Amino acid sequence: RQIFAITRGSKTDGHVMSKITTKSYQEHFEQRGTAYEQAMRSFPAARDEEFMQVIRASRIVSSPSPQQLTVADVPSGGGYLRPYLPAHCRWLGHEPCASFHHQTASNERSNQPLLPLPWQTSTIDVVISLAGLHHVEDKTALFREFHRVLKANGELVISDVATDSKVASFLDDYVGAHNSTGHDGIYLDDSTLTELETANFTVTSRKQEYFLWKFNNKQVMADFCHRLFDLQSSSRIATLKAIECYLGTVSITPQQVGMNWSLTTIRAVPKARNIEG
Repeated sequence: RQIFAITRGSKTDGHVMSKITTKSYQEHFEQRGTAYEQAMRSFPAARDEEFMQVIRASRIVSSPSPQQLTVADVPSGGGYLRPYLPAHCRWLGHEPCASFHHQTASNERSNQPLLPLPWQTSTIDVVISLAGLHHVEDKTALFREFHRVLKANGELVISDVATDSKVASFLDDYVGAHNSTGHDGIYLDDSTLTELETANFTVTSRKQEYFLWKFNNKQVMADFCHRLFDLQSSSRIATLKAIECYLGTVSITPQQVGMNWSLTTIRAVPKARNIEG
């Protein structure tokens, strides 16, 4: 089954043209995944707080160390979540886009569609989906696959941009106007809770998380965002101005600055499966 995302039409003189195209997650990141990968490898610590907040939202940090947990990361990009997991976690990644694959590990599934997930039923302890869902229109189909692969006592943690947030405006207005694929995200809101319920999950928590992306200076910040979002038709100076306008920055120390970022983080557990016979 194909998963689609609706992407923004092109802009001219500040106006959005009426043309709307549909692109799958794969089409987005086959085109700009390499630029994303280069940014993440060049500045691997920039998003530390983002990765740590999604780990803290799960049972991973409270699980007894001797109990090994199998953690599925979907979509996994270049495996960026993996270094943040404790030693008692076994990481499994699923990333359909080949543009990330030159850095992938042997236990990452690649060159496959996003759905179906490549794991057997009831084999995963924790599913984490960070910052990729806003490119997926039919989230219910993906949530149903998450439910299928999770053990009965497993959990799902999703963390992504919220509808009508400052981050959403930055992505859809500035990034969408200047990157290689456009950007019109399908973000998290109350309808996400309904989709999870439809996929047979019970939501146990929902929280808006606020944190910083951290850099040595503002020039490095602009360079990171320029690469991460593949901003082909804007300058780094313009990107820095957009960051300050849409998101805001903070001075942490004389040698470090932060860019405000925020995601909705939702934890859910599977309801009991119907057993026939």
